[in-house]
Amino acid sequence: MNQGDVSVTLSEWQTLTPENTPHLRDVSLGDGSDYQSTLHLLHKSNKVSIRELRTGVEITARSHVGRIQLGKLEVTIQPKIESGCMLRLLRYAYGFRGLHLYSRAEQLTSKLGFADLLISQLLQEAQELISRGLRMSYVRQDERLASPRGRIDIGRFALEAGSATATLPCQHFPRLEDTLINQVLLGGLRLAANVASLLELRRDASRLASQMDEQVSPIKLESAVMSRLSDHQSRLTQAYDPAIEIIRLLMESQGITLDGKTMPTQLPGFLFDMNTFFQAFVSRFLNDYLPNYSVHDEHGLKGMMRYDSKHNPRRRQSPTPRPDFVVKHRDSVVAILDAKYRDLWERSLPRDILYQLVIYAMSHPGLRSSTIIYPTTSTRARPARVNVTDPVRGQHLGRVWLRPLNLGQLDQLLSSAKKSCRRECEEIACRLVG
Repeated sequence: MNQGDVSVTLSEWQTLTPENTPHLRDVSLGDGSDYQSTLHLLHKSNKVSIRELRTGVEITARSHVGRIQLGKLEVTIQPKIESGCMLRLLRYAYGFRGLHLYSRAEQLTSKLGFADLLISQLLQEAQELISRGLRMSYVRQDERLASPRGRIDIGRFALEAGSATATLPCQHFPRLEDTLINQVLLGGLRLAANVASLLELRRDASRLASQMDEQVSPIKLESAVMSRLSDHQSRLTQAYDPAIEIIRLLMESQGITLDGKTMPTQLPGFLFDMNTFFQAFVSRFLNDYLPNYSVHDEHGLKGMMRYDSKHNPRRRQSPTPRPDFVVKHRDSVVAILDAKYRDLWERSLPRDILYQLVIYAMSHPGLRSSTIIYPTTSTRARPARVNVTDPVRGQHLGRVWLRPLNLGQLDQLLSSAKKSCRRECEEIACRLVG
């Protein structure tokens, strides 16, 4: 941070104003159109709200954590979860290995930002892959060779028959490290070197990238490349999965998404959506501790809403509600669940979330129930229920459950190998599906 810059730190869902934070008084972000456009997109995408007032700047954090730089203002948003607990839950949610981290890694979230925690894990994953030897694959190469290898390209040879050369056009498949998955890993290390706050992390990311430079070609990381990589991933590349997942998270956290579309605007920093983490965590927890059930992620409720064919002049596709999870026992739906990263024990339930869950509850006549799963650190948190009734007849139409998930308690249970802890996790999972 340059001299004269203002740095503030706050927690998710916290608001800082010039009245409660003297550092924000008389702070100006400048009149540049780039700043104003970025502020507008940040607010519209619901990542963070930064408003310029007559007395200074007001900052309202939401579910995103990380760090951004706007002119002379540096904003760091920390998760409420203690850093060591956060690291263990993050590893569990995404299947990261419990590797030895840098000595300062567990303090990074409180001092430098959430990105450094992910980058520290990425460097350890990459170091493990490089030390074991990068995966090699057969890569097609078409070139003219003086000593023919592979198959001679007869078609190309016939077209070039008039040219006298001492080489033959050949098509061969050498086994190389210059594969798409290694190119993405190299790109991820270079991205980490640019995003990291800690000099130690930037240096080590550059060092690991330099070890791959001679064997692996550079590639520009973009959504099309990551989509193409998904088609190439298999059980043979399973060792790369944690590193690739971290690279995806780093890429997504550097852009702005509106209405499901990624905007070309690049964030001046890094903001990670904790909703993404919490949904991944709940998904793995339910799959691990509901052995007699099947859990379907983002299961579409097809046929619930349809455009009337006689009254659809724009011929639009019918909307399909997609709850985060549908839990089935054999072929019967037993629970419709949504994971929301918002502590509903401490904060009120937004109307739009409630209306969404009511629609889920009404989608299944035999169930007429849906559940919001939310994180909390309070030991006093208890389930709550909202009943939905017909306002005219008073007839019961359905219900929405608000069920807390104590992340501190789960961290302790998941870290233990005791059978009693596993049974307790199974009991918690069963209570979530009700």
